[in-house]
Amino acid sequence: MIEVEGLDKRFVGAGRTIHALDAVSFAVGQGEFVSIVGPSGCGKTTLLRIIAGTVDPSGGSVTVGGRPVTGPSEDIGIVFQAPVLFPWRTILENVLLPADVRRARRDRYRDRALEMLATAGLDGFQNAYPWQLSGGMQQRAAICRALVYDPPVLLLDEPFGALDAMTREVMNVELMRLFELTGPSALLITHSISEAVFLSDRVLVMSSRPGRLVGDIAVDLPRPRSVDVMGSSRFAALTHEVRSVLVRHHGLDAR
Repeated sequence: MIEVEGLDKRFVGAGRTIHALDAVSFAVGQGEFVSIVGPSGCGKTTLLRIIAGTVDPSGGSVTVGGRPVTGPSEDIGIVFQAPVLFPWRTILENVLLPADVRRARRDRYRDRALEMLATAGLDGFQNAYPWQLSGGMQQRAAICRALVYDPPVLLLDEPFGALDAMTREVMNVELMRLFELTGPSALLITHSISEAVFLSDRVLVMSSRPGRLVGDIAVDLPRPRSVDVMGSSRFAALTHEVRSVLVRHHGLDAR
């Protein structure tokens, strides 16, 4: 569903050039969940924005669903670091926002939106406003919004980075449930090694800037997963493998 080939990105301005990405190549298969970890400033978010079509590459190519990325696409759902919910709309109205943008009939999406809110533990909050919900609940609503119209590709840019450790673990489980319910191809940017291993089928490791791929670790933990898997010896071995690649290439800058 996602194919990145020889991707290069250089930002030029103010008399200097910043080489953000260098010869990045990988693919995300149908229904596959892939995470990318790496040090701050290595180009992870830039890579995600190029795939989303909001930033142009300097070289290489990106295709989504077999089509070249030339700009934002309705085939891609995006979850940002902050929920970005409109305060004047109820939670249900925020989740239905993609239907409004697509000028589609709301009744085609309403039942789906209510089902997803219930799956995300937000049943009974559909008529509440964002300011009445905790940060974690707002982020759950944002994930429902990204998935409500069944996009084949889901991009997540450190969606739980601002949450406390306990809430983040709960959100990992909720995201897992929603992912298994909808089955998109997903690409997650995260600084958390344990989060990456828990959620993913593969974990990609990036080097310091300019960002290059220096590791591709398959996660062979069975699905569906619960938090209990985090206490297994295999989970510990996989997190150690990812951490070892990080340490070997640039020192540890991930949890």
